[in-house]
Amino acid sequence: MRDAPHPPKWQKGVKIMDKQSATPPHALELSNITKSFGPNQVLRGVSMSLTPGKVTALLGANGAGKSTLIKILAGVYEMDGGEVKTDGQIVEITNPVSAATAGIQTVHQQVKENIVPGLSVAENLVFNEIVLNQIPPVRSLKALLPRAREIAETLKLGWTDDLLKKDVFELGIADAQMILLARALIQNPKVLILDEPTSTLSEAEVSRLFEFVAELKERGTAILYVSHHLAEIDQIADDLQVLRDGTVVDTQNAPFNMEAAVTAMLGSSLQRAAAEREIKRSDRVCMQLRGVKTLPRSEAFDLDINYGEVTGVIGLIGAGKSELLRGIYGAKKWESGSISIDGVPTRMTSTAKACKAGIYMVPEDRAAESMLPEWSVTRTVTLPFLDSVSRFRVMNRRSEKRRGTDVIEQFNVVGSAGMSMDNLSGGNQQKAVVGRWLIETPKVMLLDEPFRGVDIGARSDICTKIGELAASGACVILASSDIEEIFEVADRILVMVDGNVTIDDYADKLDTETIIAGISEVSKDE
Repeated sequence: MRDAPHPPKWQKGVKIMDKQSATPPHALELSNITKSFGPNQVLRGVSMSLTPGKVTALLGANGAGKSTLIKILAGVYEMDGGEVKTDGQIVEITNPVSAATAGIQTVHQQVKENIVPGLSVAENLVFNEIVLNQIPPVRSLKALLPRAREIAETLKLGWTDDLLKKDVFELGIADAQMILLARALIQNPKVLILDEPTSTLSEAEVSRLFEFVAELKERGTAILYVSHHLAEIDQIADDLQVLRDGTVVDTQNAPFNMEAAVTAMLGSSLQRAAAEREIKRSDRVCMQLRGVKTLPRSEAFDLDINYGEVTGVIGLIGAGKSELLRGIYGAKKWESGSISIDGVPTRMTSTAKACKAGIYMVPEDRAAESMLPEWSVTRTVTLPFLDSVSRFRVMNRRSEKRRGTDVIEQFNVVGSAGMSMDNLSGGNQQKAVVGRWLIETPKVMLLDEPFRGVDIGARSDICTKIGELAASGACVILASSDIEEIFEVADRILVMVDGNVTIDDYADKLDTETIIAGISEVSKDE
């Protein structure tokens, strides 16, 4: 009797839970993957398959669950439920090492989180192999150079020994991303996940990447390709999966119907059509934006934003929505552009200056940018306005508590003023974060994805307050990647694609098909 074959290198150390056919049709199979963070269910039963030698593109708007799914496959998060199979056998992925031994390599979008400053370029190139005990952890830099050169040559980088000896911190972001890609490819993975791999690359580097993707397909590697560039997906992908609200809502094989994919991704059944409500129009200009260029590749544009209107900005990830709002708020410098408020030129050089001018912002990531761990509702909502709850730099606790209570009552936050923000549901956290700004009387209110992770009830409450704010005469700009949200609350709609404003009209003059066509066709024609 012949001995059983040895398991391939990528499978060693993986806990095999089940045995299936010796020649399974899929390199990776996901069945009913679920994941929640507290009360917020991010993945609601994701199922998909990756075929050897094919590129499967994954599309989804902000908050669709793409990043969470990728981190589960990379071993960063553990899933709550479901099943992962590689080559037909169930595997248990509990950390990055178990993911790697299962033959899954991930090149993450957040480059800086995956390189080690203080170590050389060479040490970063061999870092994965040190972690996997494939080379000894204690070796001189000189001894590591031959292997580092070999890894770098997988992408034909042509880096000199002098460059390999440099601190990786000295590299630009594009070269740092090349390190991540090279050390993933050298492992000859069964499944390679590329998360927005071209976001920092030049055209020449993108072409080189696509050449290596083609080579990997020839080798039989299954590739999960995550990108918001529809033209790239059209060019490189064989299959397409669309995520929305934590579930797969569309599956296609090439050639793709991009309009259908964008429709599935952004939503098409409007709960509250613009025609069913009064659209506010104003001729009172609040802000004049001139020569604004939000992204290096975009063209400069001019905009007048009016008092008494809700201006909705919609586009895919990377369209420039957040950059537009953050530039107004002084949190990010545009490539070029100027702002005038009430006809007076104004330089927003900091968020503090913007706040003093009556410009407030609810950022996209409330946990990272609007909350502090273990802080109470009261402390969170008063943080930007300490002057109003203190006297002679001494905090007035009664005023502070009153402000927290006012936000809770006016915005229907389920919780108490002294309760930790961490213990609130996602919807109530968002209502508190939005409420801390709207309790004031802003001149300009900027909201970036304000409905992220909230339920329908919280969304309705926030929509009502936004409408009331605009009706009081304020200038409101709301960015979202969800068409339903935009039509529900916006009077005027701007569509952005790659930093350019491609559609600008009032909501009752537009429909879902026009917006989706504008997004998909412009992206596709690049």
